[in-house]
Amino acid sequence: MTRHIYALRIELSDVTPPVWRRVLVPAGYTLDRVHRVIQYAVGWQDCHLHSFDIDGVTYGAPDPDGLLDAADELDHRLDAVAGKDTRFGYTYDFGDWWEHEITVEDVVAADPAQRYPVCVDGAGQCPPEDIGGASGYAEFVAAVADPAHPRHAELREWVGDHEPPSFDPSRVTTLLRRLT
Repeated sequence: MTRHIYALRIELSDVTPPVWRRVLVPAGYTLDRVHRVIQYAVGWQDCHLHSFDIDGVTYGAPDPDGLLDAADELDHRLDAVAGKDTRFGYTYDFGDWWEHEITVEDVVAADPAQRYPVCVDGAGQCPPEDIGGASGYAEFVAAVADPAHPRHAELREWVGDHEPPSFDPSRVTTLLRRLT
């Protein structure tokens, strides 16, 4: 039986400079594993709630308080809810409301010599956690770039050096190996 791999493009919405990743993941991954791939690939710390929105259905971790009406992501495989050219949403941190657009760019046969998941391309540095979403990040970028900005020193002290390094897919792949 041929194992299939999904080529996913993950793009963080409404941020400049753009933050995106292209990852190859097994088609049989459950959505909770796709969530963990996104966390490692983009650079989040997985300390907030999240959800997927695929064809009008919300998927996420079971909510013991019943506030999030979502299908259990542990029960749904990627290949059962999405196919080639499917676009769907992933929201991380319901306070900052980081929206990501995920596109299934291709579905291919797995290379038996390759370990998956793997990151093959991308750009941009992930915003810091708890920065206030896209609008807070825009203010953050302006403040850390301008020593005269009233919040420059405060934000530099809080986050340290946030200069965008060149993106390295092999570093992300190393992190993704923790999933296998």
